[in-house]
Amino acid sequence: MEFDWDEANEEHIARHGVSWVEAEEVLLDPFALYLDYSIEDDEVRFRQVGSTSRGRLIVVAFTVRGEAVRPITAFDADRSAARLYREERFQ
Repeated sequence: MEFDWDEANEEHIARHGVSWVEAEEVLLDPFALYLDYSIEDDEVRFRQVGSTSRGRLIVVAFTVRGEAVRPITAFDADRSAARLYREERFQ
C-alpha cells in the first residue's frame, strides 16, 4: 500500500499525538474496522479504527487519491469506536 504524506498531514496528525508510523499501522491492521465515510469537496473520506503494534486504538480519516492512501487526520479512538473494534476483533 502506498501512502501520500506531506508536511500538512504529518503536522495535522501530530497535533493529535499520533505519529505517521502509527497511522500507517492502523491502515494496515488486518482487523481494522471501517466506521463510516463522508464526502467533502467532492472527495470521499473514510474513517477506520485499528490498532498499532503497541495496542493503541486509533481512528484514522483518509482518502484515496489515485493509487495512494492519504491520511487526513488521526486521533485516539473514543469508547464507542474502541468497543466496536474489540467486539469485532475478539469475537
